[in-house]
Amino acid sequence: MRNEDIVRSRDGLVGLLDIRIAEATPERCEAVMPITDAIRQPFGFVHGGATLALLETAASRAAELRADLDAERPFGTRMDVRHLKPGRAGSVRGVAELDRVEGVKQIWRVTAYDDAGDVMSTGTFETRIVTLEYLAQKDAARAAQAAAARADA
Repeated sequence: MRNEDIVRSRDGLVGLLDIRIAEATPERCEAVMPITDAIRQPFGFVHGGATLALLETAASRAAELRADLDAERPFGTRMDVRHLKPGRAGSVRGVAELDRVEGVKQIWRVTAYDDAGDVMSTGTFETRIVTLEYLAQKDAARAAQAAAARADA
C-alpha cells in the first residue's frame, strides 16, 4: 500500500471534529479544526480532548508519511500536553513537528494555536512504527488464546 493510496476517511472522530489537513510532510503536519458547539465543553471553551485529538491527528498523519505502509504501521503510544489558553471561537490550528527518531520511536513536538497565533496547548506526542509481520504474529497469538479459552469452556 502506497501512502498516496490512503483514502482519508471523513468518518470517525476526524470527521466528527471536522479536522482538515492543511499541509503534511514526513517532518511536519498542520491540521485545522473549527471551533463549534460540537467541540466545546459545558462552559463554552474548547474541550481539551478535542485539542488532543487534533494534535494526535497531525502527528499521526506525518508519521504515516514516514512509514513504509506496505510493511509497517505507525501507532500513537504517548501524549504529554499542557493546556495554556482556552479557545471559544474561530478555529484551532494543530502543528506537529518531528523532534527526533529513536529506533522505531518518533517524538513529535505538538502545538495548538488559536486564530491570533497564541499557543493554546503544547507538548509531545510519540509514535512507534510496528511491522505488519509483528501485528500478524500478535493477531495469531490472540486467536490461539481465544480458541483455547473456548475449548476450555
